[in-house]
Amino acid sequence: MKITKTENPDFLNEYILYLKVVKNYSQRTIDEYYMDIRLFLRYILTTCGAVCAEVPIEEILIKEFSVSQLEKITLRDIYEYAFYLADERGMLEKARARKMSALRSFFKYLTNNLQILKVNPAANIEMPSIKKAIPKYLSLDESLKLLSAVDSDAPERDYCIIVLFLNCGMRLSELVGLNINSIDFAERRMRLLGKGNKERIIYISDACADALHEYLAVRPDVPTEPHALFLSKFKRRISSRRVQQIVTRTLSNAELDGLGYSAHKLRHTAATLMYQHGGVDTLVLKEILGHKSITTTEIYTHISNQNLYDAAMNSPLAGVKRGSEKRG
Repeated sequence: MKITKTENPDFLNEYILYLKVVKNYSQRTIDEYYMDIRLFLRYILTTCGAVCAEVPIEEILIKEFSVSQLEKITLRDIYEYAFYLADERGMLEKARARKMSALRSFFKYLTNNLQILKVNPAANIEMPSIKKAIPKYLSLDESLKLLSAVDSDAPERDYCIIVLFLNCGMRLSELVGLNINSIDFAERRMRLLGKGNKERIIYISDACADALHEYLAVRPDVPTEPHALFLSKFKRRISSRRVQQIVTRTLSNAELDGLGYSAHKLRHTAATLMYQHGGVDTLVLKEILGHKSITTTEIYTHISNQNLYDAAMNSPLAGVKRGSEKRG
């Protein structure tokens, strides 16, 4: 989205600049933070009676939001906003937690950096607890089935995309952002640009190298897109939406559609297979996936259903039946 400075109060424009220049956040992250803060400011204007109650919240202008109005915001206002997000907008814990995190960052900046507030109303905010679900992932057999199901007008490209997802555990945005010079075949490694514009290096397997070589052999030479690795049929850098469509179609070809799998689930699959079958340590897995915290990576240490089944079947009491426990 395009952030129009003339529609924002000065303190919000300065915060956006801070995210870009100092925090070095990606434009996508900045856009999300901006929308989160804008919605909050609009909500405050509705609750303090500054705008007509009939005006939809999405149409409320925030340009004239003043510092004096900021100073009146309390922790209670923030919690009431969180309740509004859950009750009226139906947001789940993860979405609410992200918005609370944005507010905490915003008010910290206003208090500590910009120093236009003496008291930070979000200083003691408690984040909504997020239930950690076991990630959904393809089994090894399903992954092999998916690899054999690529059938399109650009088979080398689409096969390479599936191979990279399943082997490298990269994010969708990381795959789309790949450039030809991101790959170093001599060193067998690839440079990814992750969240917050943070670069990391991953190493590529034989399967990845072979798939990349086969795709690059047929990739058209496009002067207007000399750097982008994956191109669309329109000879432009492939979009996230197009990659999602490729994954969805390939899942359908493999008769794995309707099971909740997606491009992001292929990232989960790569991580799970590395841990369960490759014996990859969680600290190494953290670096491969580009996680900020090891606690995020630990979700992949869930035990597979086969492990649970084997544990139950191999219990020393698994074969004991009523009456057979008596020994002569």
